Amino acid sequence: MKGKYKAAIALVLLFILLPLTLLLTLAQWVPTLAGIWLPAGTRIALDESPRLTLRSLHIPELRYLVEDCPLARLTNATLTHPSRWKLEADALDINTACLNKLPQSEPSPAAPKTLKEWQAMLPGSWIDIKRLTFSPWQAWEGRLSLALTPQRQQLHYRGERLAFDAQLAGQALTLSKLEMRLFDDKPPVTLGGEFTLPVFPAGVPVNGHAQTTLTVPGEPVIVDAELEWRENEGQLIVMARGNPEPLLDLPWQATPARFTISDGRWNWPYQGFPLSGRVGLHIDDWQAGIEKARISGRLNVLTQGNAGKGNAVLNFGPGRLGMDQSDMPMRLTGEAKQGEMIFYASLPAQLTGPLSDPLLAFTPGALLRSRGRVIDALNIDEIRWPLAGVKVTQRGVDGRLQAILRAHENQMGDFVLHLDGQARDFLPDAGLWQWRYWGEGNFIPMHARWDVAGRGEWRDNVILLSALSTGFDQLQYGTMRINAPRLVLNQPIRWLRDEAQPHFSGALTLDAEETTFSGGSRLPPSTLNFSVSGSEPTVFQFKGDLRADEIGPVRVNGRWDGERLRGQAWWPKQALNVFQPLVPPEWKMRLLDGALYAQVAFSAAPGQGFEAGGHGVLRDGGAWMPDNQFSGVDFILPFRYHEGRWQLGTRRPVSLRIGKVVNQVTASNIAADLQGSYPWTEANPLQLSDVSIDVLGGKVTLRQLRLPQHDAALLRLQNISSSELISAIKAKQFALSGPIDGALPLWLDNNAWIIKDGWLHNPGAMTLRVDKDTADALVKDNMAAGAAINWLRYMEISRSWTKINLDRQGLLTMQAALKGTSYVEGKSNTVNLNYAHEENVFELWRSLRFGDNLQSLLKQHVKLPAAPCANGKQCEENR
Repeated sequence: MKGKYKAAIALVLLFILLPLTLLLTLAQWVPTLAGIWLPAGTRIALDESPRLTLRSLHIPELRYLVEDCPLARLTNATLTHPSRWKLEADALDINTACLNKLPQSEPSPAAPKTLKEWQAMLPGSWIDIKRLTFSPWQAWEGRLSLALTPQRQQLHYRGERLAFDAQLAGQALTLSKLEMRLFDDKPPVTLGGEFTLPVFPAGVPVNGHAQTTLTVPGEPVIVDAELEWRENEGQLIVMARGNPEPLLDLPWQATPARFTISDGRWNWPYQGFPLSGRVGLHIDDWQAGIEKARISGRLNVLTQGNAGKGNAVLNFGPGRLGMDQSDMPMRLTGEAKQGEMIFYASLPAQLTGPLSDPLLAFTPGALLRSRGRVIDALNIDEIRWPLAGVKVTQRGVDGRLQAILRAHENQMGDFVLHLDGQARDFLPDAGLWQWRYWGEGNFIPMHARWDVAGRGEWRDNVILLSALSTGFDQLQYGTMRINAPRLVLNQPIRWLRDEAQPHFSGALTLDAEETTFSGGSRLPPSTLNFSVSGSEPTVFQFKGDLRADEIGPVRVNGRWDGERLRGQAWWPKQALNVFQPLVPPEWKMRLLDGALYAQVAFSAAPGQGFEAGGHGVLRDGGAWMPDNQFSGVDFILPFRYHEGRWQLGTRRPVSLRIGKVVNQVTASNIAADLQGSYPWTEANPLQLSDVSIDVLGGKVTLRQLRLPQHDAALLRLQNISSSELISAIKAKQFALSGPIDGALPLWLDNNAWIIKDGWLHNPGAMTLRVDKDTADALVKDNMAAGAAINWLRYMEISRSWTKINLDRQGLLTMQAALKGTSYVEGKSNTVNLNYAHEENVFELWRSLRFGDNLQSLLKQHVKLPAAPCANGKQCEENR
């Protein structure tokens, strides 16, 4: 009996310890058992033993390995059985790079083969994975939920970029919802459809139909896509609503050996550059997987421009695309035409590397060329982009980047520009691109040759222009000639392309040698220094100053906001005589006294043109000329400029005040106001008003002159001294004294007249004396007129009236009537004299002698010697 008890105790211990041992060694025997159905070379690894409770089995981590590559990793999983099996896990990570390491041996004979066999093995269960990730496409991660029975399998997936709902019942697959968010600022692409899966799940669906509606990126266009097939052939059609031509039409056939797209069509009518063409594709051994499939095809692109039609062809393959390594030869040849431009391509290349990180390398002979017309006037003779040795990857462009541009413009000239640089993994705002550039050309309008050279780089999000030198040998326009202007950098131009804190800055200097003008006036060598600071080249502020020897500085500042240029310029107060170099020597003018200052605000924008407004002020100006001396000149010029029109005088008129002008006739207290538009129109006239001049002992006034002129402007003469007038014109044959009044109706835009029906008269007594020698000579030459001449030797005029007309050719006609008393040899006689005179005043003006040039020059340049004092030394006060 004792032996029987021992056997019973041992049996009980076996039933107790065996399950406990199995539970404690799950990490060892479960992977071995699962390996019955797993392909050779693959295994399951449990780093920690699962924990069993009364209601659940907790698995901290489970890995599915292909050799040593973790194909799948399940983290923090819990298995329960409330009413059916339920598996919950925090994460499942799938590493697609391990797929190419799966062995090619036949699967275990015990593994299921048909879709129905697989479905029959499924227990009633729920699976919930909170985060499913496929590397290297982590952006598509989401939450996966499965509800499984042998009769129906349901799948739900929710992620930020991908969401779908699907159901499989037997061989019938229903895709009720598929949303893919391809672009952050666009609505998601949606898809729905029904499919019939094959008996063996490794094949493609036997029959199917799917359709979707989506928007075209960058265009407000809705398109409908439909995919349908039966057995081994089908068709994909993408149609834009309102357009009868399909955007994409791909008929395809599939056999166990080859998948073929034959005579496919595509069309892209958007973005102002319509494209279309055909496409063909062959994939041999496509069911053996992407690693073994051999791919080849052809895609052609048809373009239409003003220069005609263009055709470019992309041939690729035969080659392979693989997760580990690709080897695909490619070649793009042909031409494309857009507008007036033609592009020529001969681009052989090789695509290598894994699909997750492909590399496209252009091989020797790769060249892209272009010619045509960018704008109406600019003709591109040739642009060449040699691309041999350039490589393109996901990280960017690597290699030597070159370009050569030859162009001309019939009116402006021709030029050649070169660009040469090196790129290392360059993409906009990533990597490095260093370059240098140089060029030269002709600038026909200003009879100049120019050159440019510089260096720069684009490093990550910083664009740096480190060197710049560009200039002309001269700029000649009309009679102005600027010698050797050149623009150089003072500080590098730096653009930080940062979304949070962008910055743009730099400083430049424009130097020019002497500038000459017609008549010999000149501007000394000038320098413009300016700096820029802002957020980008389209949004910045600028400030600077312009100097030319003693002229200036003229300070400028403003801003550019990408659409409008705004700024202000200040000309500080400085002496007038610093502008002496600008006065042509032939004027024989010397600037003396006075000060000038100005301020201008300006703006410019497309559609608006250039606008400016401000004022300039000249105070107490003075100048010497051989025949004239000006002093006490005050000039105030408020103005605005817009659309080619000057508004002279804004809040107040343009004001001119001159203290004195010394000439043959001394004029003083000269005043005039000007206000209105130039050029003037009927709606926007120009008005000269309140003109007054103190001259010849009297005053000349002009109340108003309006342009365009409808009425004569009345020029009034008040109390003009006739004796001062005779002295001014230096008439020695006669003398005249007494006041003169008059009115001269003045026309400036009359086709016939300058003065029409003007008149002069004497408001008081006048005296006329004829020179004795002149009178004697007239009597001797004409005895018949001797008595009349004698009456005029001395005459007191009590009344006079003179009618004056002056036509556009300068012909002056006067009819004068005089009444007075003549005194000759102690006798007096009443005289009534009617006189008519006709003369061309333009010729008379040229013949008159105004002033003594020598006297004027002596006054400017000669100093009189000081008078000696009593002791023989110069007196201090005479120095």
